[in-house]
Amino acid sequence: MTAMLGAGDQVRDVARGMRDLVAAQAAESEQLRTMSRAIVDEMWDSGLMTAFNPVEAGGVEPTFAEMIETWIEMAWQDGSFGWIGIANLPSTFAAAAYLPDEGFAEVFTANGNHVTMGGQFFPNGQGAVVEGGYRVSGSWSFGSGTGHAEYVCAGFFPLDDGQPRMAADGLPEMQVAVIPRAEIVFTDGWHVQGLKGTGSYDYRVDDVFVPTHRTFPLFSRTPNRGSSPATRMGLMPVTAAGHAAWALGVAKSMLDDVQSLAATKFRMSDMASLASRPTFQKNLAHHVCAWRAARLLILDAFGTAEAAVAGGQDLTPMLRADMRAAAVFATDVARGCAEWAHLAAGTTAIREGSRLERGFRDIYTGSQHAFISEKVAMDAAQIWLGILEDQPGL
Repeated sequence: MTAMLGAGDQVRDVARGMRDLVAAQAAESEQLRTMSRAIVDEMWDSGLMTAFNPVEAGGVEPTFAEMIETWIEMAWQDGSFGWIGIANLPSTFAAAAYLPDEGFAEVFTANGNHVTMGGQFFPNGQGAVVEGGYRVSGSWSFGSGTGHAEYVCAGFFPLDDGQPRMAADGLPEMQVAVIPRAEIVFTDGWHVQGLKGTGSYDYRVDDVFVPTHRTFPLFSRTPNRGSSPATRMGLMPVTAAGHAAWALGVAKSMLDDVQSLAATKFRMSDMASLASRPTFQKNLAHHVCAWRAARLLILDAFGTAEAAVAGGQDLTPMLRADMRAAAVFATDVARGCAEWAHLAAGTTAIREGSRLERGFRDIYTGSQHAFISEKVAMDAAQIWLGILEDQPGL
């Protein structure tokens, strides 16, 4: 039975308490193409669903290290479960921190903070500015976590008389709309190789009115709620930490499983177990150490930025570049570890229903995400080189 989350508790331990349930429900979630109701209910009953929120929205405001370790644990259990963790939890974190007071009261307070959010924050929509808000239209793909979300987030460009509204930095303003599920048209599209259980549906809205109080700036680092450094760092670092931790969690599950398998795994026409092979031993040591190094890099990059902000410093372009480059690197390392574990396990890893088989599909699906693409690493390097002074998307 999972313990309820309270002040001072380790969020990772609450997630760890779901291991048996997630293992039992993983296949059903894949068949449903969205997280099973039993898992979603337990996330609520345990307090995990609101854990990353500001205190005012029922959360405990964990540190970056605590968030990262929680996401690693969730993804270790199941890739789809971990992906829900990096979709639903940051979405509610951002909305709870950055919505204006009236919007927070409507979305969170009026619902007793029992609010699940998913969706796509990239501004694929347009919002015509009207009295009191925006008329939003657009279509979004890969709305992770929308299969069980009461509210759906949708990024958009505000338009004044058909022209993009410009921000102070000279770039188009980008906002996020928080829209009730009933006003969303789901077009599905989630028939994929991996991460099948995430309910990452395509969706659209057609000329839907969204009041200003249910929107917030995409790159906001000025919270209306919450006191943790994370709320003053914005959604981009939290999302980046989530992607890196997710990849590390899936990779660790595969490394752990192939290590457990090694003593009893014999190849055809080979009398030696996998564990007794010097090449396996060497490669296991290499990939476990690579995994550990990538984890430490993530904890260092995000912890350094968090400490700077906690100390009153600005979140500089260099700190943001360090975090984003670390997330790309950790994802690349994790994918390499997963690929080796899959090959080393032989035919065991190709059988449907095993964690090795599912993890392999998941890692190659999740690591396709644009948020940890080579373009991000290039942008970070250009900051380091002085070619760019800043890249707001980092």
